[in-house]
Amino acid sequence: MSYLAPCPEARPKPSTKVNRTIRPAEAKVVDMIDIEDIGEKAAFCRCWKSKNWPYCDGSHGAHNKECQDNLGPVVVQRKKN
Repeated sequence: MSYLAPCPEARPKPSTKVNRTIRPAEAKVVDMIDIEDIGEKAAFCRCWKSKNWPYCDGSHGAHNKECQDNLGPVVVQRKKN
């Protein structure tokens, strides 16, 4: 028996990192988007899996199915007058 079996503190800890792909070398990922560039409506990714970052590409759907999660985008739209 190894030392790791009876000593959970010695076991490697799983990564708690959520973002594993979007600019991982940066200390904090920040994107600025002018409201004038959005048009009427835009969906922004919150799952960190979009290939079209920072916009949502629907990747959360596969994640939700696999992990039984409930992630979705944040949708920004212009106020209707």
